[in-house]
Amino acid sequence: ISGAYRTLRRTRARTVLTTLGIAIGVASVTCILAISDGVTRMFDKQISHYNGRLIVVRPGIQSRDPNMLLSAMSQQMLTDADVDAVAKTQHVQSVAPLMTLNATITAKGQTAKNNVVLATTPGFAKISDADITAGQFLGEETKDTTAVIGDQLSIKLFNTDSSVGQVFTMHGQRFTIIGVMKQKTSAVNYNNIDYGNTVIVSYDQGKQLLKGNTQIQQIDVLVDEAKSSSGVVAELKNKINKLHLGEEDFSILTGREIGQPTNQLFTALIATMAAIAAISLVVGGIGIMNIMLVGVAERTREIGIRKAVGASHRNIIGQFMVESMMISILGGIIGYIGGYVLAFIASTFLYFSPAFTLQTALMAVLMAVGVGVVFGTYPAVKAARKDTIESLRQYH
Repeated sequence: ISGAYRTLRRTRARTVLTTLGIAIGVASVTCILAISDGVTRMFDKQISHYNGRLIVVRPGIQSRDPNMLLSAMSQQMLTDADVDAVAKTQHVQSVAPLMTLNATITAKGQTAKNNVVLATTPGFAKISDADITAGQFLGEETKDTTAVIGDQLSIKLFNTDSSVGQVFTMHGQRFTIIGVMKQKTSAVNYNNIDYGNTVIVSYDQGKQLLKGNTQIQQIDVLVDEAKSSSGVVAELKNKINKLHLGEEDFSILTGREIGQPTNQLFTALIATMAAIAAISLVVGGIGIMNIMLVGVAERTREIGIRKAVGASHRNIIGQFMVESMMISILGGIIGYIGGYVLAFIASTFLYFSPAFTLQTALMAVLMAVGVGVVFGTYPAVKAARKDTIESLRQYH
């Protein structure tokens, strides 16, 4: 090891540049994995808030392929009959169907285009733990021409986050604001709703805006106790299956399953980005092979002398492999630290923080070691196979 250290120290510039190549590759993959773990942890935290009492019904069959999932959801929708069946199920405490549409909103000369409008029932406030900062949420007695808006949208339209009593126009109809909802810590959630920039109207009003069509994207269900969840899931599956004439074109999700469809496209994107970032590791590995081959050519006489005094093939291979491993492991450590620094910088523009996990640390080490072994083996074997006599004849 000391011999390898001295050798690398003699060629500092080449060693630093090669180490940097490995560090960039490891940093890229580490940054992406840290962000991905942060998303997973964020969803887990959201779901754990309900202590196992939350159930979500979605159209389409649960699939790990996001393309299949989107295709299934576009072909099938949940219906009012499904909502009624859920509401009449024993141990179900609250039910909230979710319908979404886009709309352009105008108020006092201000216009907000392509805004998400959520049509739901009063149960949504309890299930989703909506934080109403002014006014109230939709109730059974409130008129269909009333609405709740997010605080960010309120500021955009009225320059205030207390716009209760203000009026806006949407789809040619006038709506009176009865409540303002606060933006949650994370705009990314299992409901796919940005609370700070959403307009919430009654479920009946949503159907009118959709010209009588019912397009329920999700049904949120809150049961009275966590121990009742499994029984409720079984009963809901049986009821909805009958309503859909035996076609199991829906998914009933609990626990960590709830967050998976929401971030599947994000996960697929992360996997693609990680694969692309891994290419830089290959480039770094080629750099290791290059510097090792140059070292073999420059140290041919040294190799001959070592073999002449009794060094075996294993000794020569070991020396060059140690040098390769030192470069790759050092690059891996620097890359791992740099990757998390990049992840924290990126998180300042996102709604979540990167996560430190043992899995990511082990992957960074394994990537570095793997690159060192794969790309350091050929130069080491080439050095060991050099002829002793021919090597001693070399002076440079």
